[in-house]
Amino acid sequence: MTDPRYNYGPDNPQNPQHPGQPQYPHGQGEPQYPHSQGEPAPKVNVGKLWAGGIGTAVVAALLVVVAIMLIRGVLGIAILSPEGAGAYGTVSTTSYAVAAAGAALMATALLMVLLLAMPSPLTFFTWICLLLTAVAVILPFTLVADLDAKIATAAINLIIGLCITTMLSSVGSAAQNTSPRAGY
Repeated sequence: MTDPRYNYGPDNPQNPQHPGQPQYPHGQGEPQYPHSQGEPAPKVNVGKLWAGGIGTAVVAALLVVVAIMLIRGVLGIAILSPEGAGAYGTVSTTSYAVAAAGAALMATALLMVLLLAMPSPLTFFTWICLLLTAVAVILPFTLVADLDAKIATAAINLIIGLCITTMLSSVGSAAQNTSPRAGY
């Protein structure tokens, strides 16, 4: 049933055959809508992926600063600097934070490659990140330092690795362009 308040006939300005509407030859001058001509949608929303990667990098860097201030200031463990350097420490704290942000951005690049090329990208990404986190946790124990500083550094590396892994797994899931399944 139609609404009598609207003109649905040939005099309707919205009618494609109305004289007031521009007439285009087929395929020329028509508005171009993305993926309307049967082109497949891109598999990954790259903007959303990198926005999430940058956000993860900021969180990882801030997490390093907070963890070092907690360990140095509250627990009194000298990590990355001598004891008299204060709660923040020295420029090594800033370097550690920048390295954590860099690791998050490198993990974002890895995630993008996996999303574009792998059949089960988030599974591979999670395994790769967890194994790299295990390396980062073990690494302080191979260096010469006090045991409490080794444990504190390993704990920071574990927290940062888990933060990057979980956040980017979530970002990767949200950045995938998947079509809804029929029947759902």
